[in-house]
Amino acid sequence: MNGAHLHLLLNHIPVLGVLFGLGLAVAALVGRSGAVAKSSFGIFLAVAVLALPTYFTGEAAQRVVEHLPGTAAALIEPHQEAALLALIPVELLGLLSLGGLILFQRARSVPRWLVTTVLVLSLVAGALMARTALLGGRIRHEEVRPGFRPPVAAADHLAADSAGPASVRRA
Repeated sequence: MNGAHLHLLLNHIPVLGVLFGLGLAVAALVGRSGAVAKSSFGIFLAVAVLALPTYFTGEAAQRVVEHLPGTAAALIEPHQEAALLALIPVELLGLLSLGGLILFQRARSVPRWLVTTVLVLSLVAGALMARTALLGGRIRHEEVRPGFRPPVAAADHLAADSAGPASVRRA
């Protein structure tokens, strides 16, 4: 396993984890459930912990892919900058969640202001994580780069597939 493998293995966790925790935070607010709020805090804490190795494996991944054919090396630096910008609110979210878990571990409820703050911060973190993921995907996946046009043969194949099998249309 090389640096690129490890980075790819980890990089989906913070993105999806923030979204999952955000859903739990919304459910906690709507349902006024301290247990669900604490569950969202646990998710955010885990995401914050796992975001660190995700971030720090980025350079190893860069060394593996930067000279491969099809790699847009010029897109690596914007991805790195976006990753650092996303890491900051994710780590703050983790610290806030850890504080909530410690302070309210025995309480049945969690203050609404805390759940609301965590929710707002998770929206910011989620948006920044999604942007980072998109920029990272563009490094090796030209199909998600702006201005991408599928090759003509692929476009014809897609059009034929959407129209249904030719043998059925002609029969």
